[in-house]
Amino acid sequence: MTRQMKLGAFLWATGHHIAAWRHPKAHVTAGIDIDHYIRLARTAEAAKFDMVFCEDAAGLREANVGIASQTSRSIGFEPISLLSALAVRTSRIGLVSTASTSYNEPYGLARTFLSLDQLSGGRAGWNLVTSASPIEAANFGATGLKPHADRYERAREFAEVVTGLWQGGSFHGHDGQSFSVRDPLDLPRSPQGAPVMVQAGASDVGRDLAARTADVVFTAAQTFEEAKAFYHDLKGRMAAYGREPDDIKIMPGVAPVVAATEAEAQEKHEELQELIPDDVGVALLSSYLSISDLWRYPIDGPMPELPETEGMKSRQALVVEQSRRDGLSIRQLARHFAGARGHWRIVGTPAQVADELQARFEGGGADGFNIMPSYFPGELDAFCDLVVPELQRRGLFRREYHGSTLREHLGLKQPA
Repeated sequence: MTRQMKLGAFLWATGHHIAAWRHPKAHVTAGIDIDHYIRLARTAEAAKFDMVFCEDAAGLREANVGIASQTSRSIGFEPISLLSALAVRTSRIGLVSTASTSYNEPYGLARTFLSLDQLSGGRAGWNLVTSASPIEAANFGATGLKPHADRYERAREFAEVVTGLWQGGSFHGHDGQSFSVRDPLDLPRSPQGAPVMVQAGASDVGRDLAARTADVVFTAAQTFEEAKAFYHDLKGRMAAYGREPDDIKIMPGVAPVVAATEAEAQEKHEELQELIPDDVGVALLSSYLSISDLWRYPIDGPMPELPETEGMKSRQALVVEQSRRDGLSIRQLARHFAGARGHWRIVGTPAQVADELQARFEGGGADGFNIMPSYFPGELDAFCDLVVPELQRRGLFRREYHGSTLREHLGLKQPA
């Protein structure tokens, strides 16, 4: 069979665009409407997506982006609880949730994800993050964000304990630097061997952790050159851990805006862009760059030289590189960033969107994509109705599921 791309549907309340809640067709209270999420999951399942994916943060996601915007984007269900509900309203699609190694313990988290996996018949996945936000740190009595290297060392040991616990009866305890765990879990092994391990770290230590432990990697890449460089760097690190390149599926985020004609797609995109207040866009950009005083620089001037922080180092580097490469002012960069938080954006017809995806997929920049609709449900519907059939016509995406577990969908080996 011809190699086919993998697709995830990245669910986020009203949508990924910062102004999605202002769109006339958006569902403003989506974050706490279970019927809304059931509809989205079933739409993605009907289109034969590999998975739905839920992001999470142990606090407000972005600081000072405006009360109405923050409320519409931040209120929402705890994602593992949400996916447990979706597990009984879907039958094939994978269910992936973020959970932090900074503010959880391995035994409890391993048990929770294995429970979701059993409930869903082997469709669960864990997106490991290290929590780079001082907003989250403040909710756990922390005096500040822990250094980047320390967060990843904890994450490495955390992942080691969790994967050991998922092995079932072969687990004989762990006594390490950060964690001590005595007993195995009180659940049988996963129907897929173990829940799928997902990661999104793109720093040097993040890539090493992914090469060692991940099954899927979500990443952000604006250009094909960035995507290809990341893809080959990460795949090249895997041999050091006794793994094959195809043992990881790399799925960059992409925010498509699609319509029957290019003019209609551009009009849809501009309609959303016009809904971004400058103060909200700059505040969002500041939050991801982990700086608080971006407003003191001229908004129509260039990005200043920024100090290195302990926040999201890879995303900071991506944003700064884009500002330099494209000569963007702070206002322009903030408006662009607000559309998809630094991820790739495609605006066009179904054929144009499919062309772009195919070029990166076949050109060595991706094994698939994590689709980030600008607003829900409209842009997810548009992608499923217009782009998926075009990908299927080209033989690039499945027409039917051929397995029942997430590992089977992704073409991943089952752990021994």
